Amino acid sequence: MADMPNGEQGCASPLELFNSIAAQGELVRSLKAGKASKDEIDSAVKMLLSLKMSYKAAVGEDYKADCPPGNPALGSNSGLDAAEAEEDFVDPWTVQTSSAKGIDYDKLIVRFGSSKIDKELVNRIERATGQKPHRFLRRGIFFSHRDMNQILDAYENKKPFYLYTGRGPSSEAMHVGHLIPFIFTKWLQDVFNVPLVIQMTDDEKYLWKDLTLDQAYGYAVENAKDIIACGFDINKTFIFSDLDYMGMSPGFYKNVVKIQKHVTFNQVKGIFGFTDSDSIGKISFPAIQAAPSFSNSFPQIFRDRADIQCLIPCAIDQDPYFRMTRDVAPRIGYPKPALLHSTFFPALQGAQTKMSASDPNSSIFLTDTAKQIKTKVNKHAFSGGRDTVEEHRQFGGNCDVDVSFMYLTFFLEDDDKLEQIRKDYTSGDMLTGELKKTLIEVLQPLIAEHQARRKEVTDEIVKEFMTPRKLSYDFQ
Repeated sequence: MADMPNGEQGCASPLELFNSIAAQGELVRSLKAGKASKDEIDSAVKMLLSLKMSYKAAVGEDYKADCPPGNPALGSNSGLDAAEAEEDFVDPWTVQTSSAKGIDYDKLIVRFGSSKIDKELVNRIERATGQKPHRFLRRGIFFSHRDMNQILDAYENKKPFYLYTGRGPSSEAMHVGHLIPFIFTKWLQDVFNVPLVIQMTDDEKYLWKDLTLDQAYGYAVENAKDIIACGFDINKTFIFSDLDYMGMSPGFYKNVVKIQKHVTFNQVKGIFGFTDSDSIGKISFPAIQAAPSFSNSFPQIFRDRADIQCLIPCAIDQDPYFRMTRDVAPRIGYPKPALLHSTFFPALQGAQTKMSASDPNSSIFLTDTAKQIKTKVNKHAFSGGRDTVEEHRQFGGNCDVDVSFMYLTFFLEDDDKLEQIRKDYTSGDMLTGELKKTLIEVLQPLIAEHQARRKEVTDEIVKEFMTPRKLSYDFQ
């Protein structure tokens, strides 16, 4: 996928180089298939060979497509420092880990320089809202933050803030993992009673994927229906397509330009790994994702106020965009956005594989029938169980790598029941089949209810959500 940025070769880790080679190989294939000019193909091939040489220098072995560094198949003589081989790789396009438990989030907090959401912060949220913290907070699914204490200070002092989250509409099909930020954002909107803006980055998907503008916009509208079905309040929520809104909002575009002026090409190369062969559209896009962080991008909601702080719930892979935004904010006279980061939702095949819209078996899609959900979980959900029933009864299962258990931590509301399942599975009292059955019983009604709500979302309702308008707040 040429939509994966190539890391800076000189200082890239072996895993980053590995990802870059895969991306560059994909680019070469698509250029050849698309009958690109000879110069363009030659330049891409040259880049691919150079990346492979860098990889060999770093790893001591030739690049093998199905053998990422840190994979035991490389053997111990790969010349790789063990710690480096196991380094997780996270950026807005790629998430890779060699561990069956998934990404090491404590290390990621240190690397990204964010703060851990600790018990103290969860308690403070509970005190401020008077509500039991959402299960995503109780269980560390939202695990890291930037400046959440500032948001709580503002809230306790009756000062306004607003929520901003988004979705990159790359296909019509959304899966349960895509719902995580929206389920949580809906809870935040309800308990804090604040306005929300949801950005549909159809422009980004047009730039990165092989889509037409009409397709990208069509996906934005379809995905908006799934988002609305999460239960957002139409009087408090504005959903917008970049392709649509940027042309009608001078406030939004002015902020994009201000951000663009204050970020150099060198900086975006450093943050996002762009190379000289990336389109200028990609290079300038981060400013568009940054702009909704500033309240005067939405004059219809906030009048001309530029001082209202924004809170962004998102998966941690989106953090590079907002590190850039927070760096620019004080230089253009705006408050820095605060963030709440979630962990990644694992693919059915295990936490070290990636969910893909093109692989229907990698996740539970919001369009799946009860029967499909049952089949997928039983057939594809990676198990932490033992090879035989006897062994399992004796040694117990491993909840840390069992995908059915991971999914239950996201979707089963009852803490006591979840803890009982963990104990029973770990001790061997509960078998894998029983664990999967429990998950199926949780997912089937959840998806069915979502589908019923989505059916109620008409094109008129979508249009209303997507019309720039005053929300039911008075920001003088």
